[in-house]
Amino acid sequence: MQQFRTEHDFLGERAIPIDVYYGIQTLRALENFDITGIPLKSEPLFVQALAHVKKAAALANRDLGVLDPTIAAYIAQACDRVATGEFDSQFTTDMIQGGAGTSVNMNANEVIANVALEMMGKEKGQYEYCHPNNHVNCSQSTNDAYPTAFRIALNNKLVGYSHALGQLADAFAEKGVEFRDVLKMGRTQLQDAVPMSMGDEFKAFATNLREELLRIEDSRNLISEINMGATAIGTRVNAPAGYAEIVTEHLRDITGLNLVLAGDLIEATYDTGAYVQLSGVLKRTAVKLSKICNDLRLLSSGPRTGINEINLPPLQPGSSIMPGKVNPVVPEVVNQTAFYVIGADLTVTMAAEAGQLQLNVMEPVISFALFTSISYLTRACHTLREKCVVGITANAAHAEQLVRGSIGIVTQLNPILGYETVSEIAKEALRTGKSVYDVAVTERQLLTQAKWDEIFTFENLIRPNFIQ
Repeated sequence: MQQFRTEHDFLGERAIPIDVYYGIQTLRALENFDITGIPLKSEPLFVQALAHVKKAAALANRDLGVLDPTIAAYIAQACDRVATGEFDSQFTTDMIQGGAGTSVNMNANEVIANVALEMMGKEKGQYEYCHPNNHVNCSQSTNDAYPTAFRIALNNKLVGYSHALGQLADAFAEKGVEFRDVLKMGRTQLQDAVPMSMGDEFKAFATNLREELLRIEDSRNLISEINMGATAIGTRVNAPAGYAEIVTEHLRDITGLNLVLAGDLIEATYDTGAYVQLSGVLKRTAVKLSKICNDLRLLSSGPRTGINEINLPPLQPGSSIMPGKVNPVVPEVVNQTAFYVIGADLTVTMAAEAGQLQLNVMEPVISFALFTSISYLTRACHTLREKCVVGITANAAHAEQLVRGSIGIVTQLNPILGYETVSEIAKEALRTGKSVYDVAVTERQLLTQAKWDEIFTFENLIRPNFIQ
């Protein structure tokens, strides 16, 4: 039979399974918040960051003589074990919850306290020796511990995302080199525009995404400002003098991040502007990724009745009724991922706006939205690169044929013949179905063959020189 221990809080007593490391407040959260079905342990970087915050607090409290050095040492050792992921299964609270993250903070406090108690040779729940609030949460509030851990976790999660996005940009750049000698038609408003190199088109995709790496770094700098030591509302109540500065220094050493203590802790405790900025950056990248995927779908459309300038890797049959049909499933799934991230940005915006007075209690849904968006975008970048971009091939002959037969090449003649004459050539070619060459050179003899050949070389089509 399952065994239990008894724990109490100011609401009463509860039976806790003897083998779990969390305590009564975590149990209450499990009972109260069954929203997403996604527990805190699904974000191991957040669990790790909570352990780092608690270790830094223990060390700072020890340094200031607030916490017994022996207890502080056990807490620090327990935090090190939690940070490795050894106790991830014990972080069970739902990612979305009421209470401004108090349940997450207490989940961490209880697990760390009970791990420390076992290391002391005590039983779980013997909190007189190491208490979740009095010792693990010493000189802290949820209102500084939670957002500080959140920002540390976001910083670390963005590293993996940046790497995935950078790899995707590199894959497009490599295709840019591979396709540099493929002539194709550029298009605006889904109409023929002027010729270009397919390599330049793919290089531009890479440039477009690499811009986002800079924006991610800007956002990482913003979320490196923390309010640790602010305690409840930023007045540093229950924290000893100098604690905020010392705990921040310990956090820098533990995390390796360039964390900065906010200059105004009252403002920093309620301000969520950095999350809005980061969410906007994620949305911006999602929009760009979705646009690129739209282009890949258009360029690969067909194969007989579409543009068909490129081939995407065939991954699976595309229809239960139409034999031979293959769909652009990877660009489609990235499109849908982008839609989710765009929607999550509105969630972050609304939650940030909902802050009142000295605290924004909606931070749990902000954390869920940002963690989820970063995870989804990271996977989308990997999937798009591995399953699609690296396997794209060019239909070079077909693409060049489209250029040579296009009316759009008439634009190259503007400096020589003038806009009005060139418009007449284009109109005649469209009306009769003849080529621009037939109208301009063969019929109207407006250009010599030598001049035509000079204008319509491959190099001059993709990197035009001004020719008169």
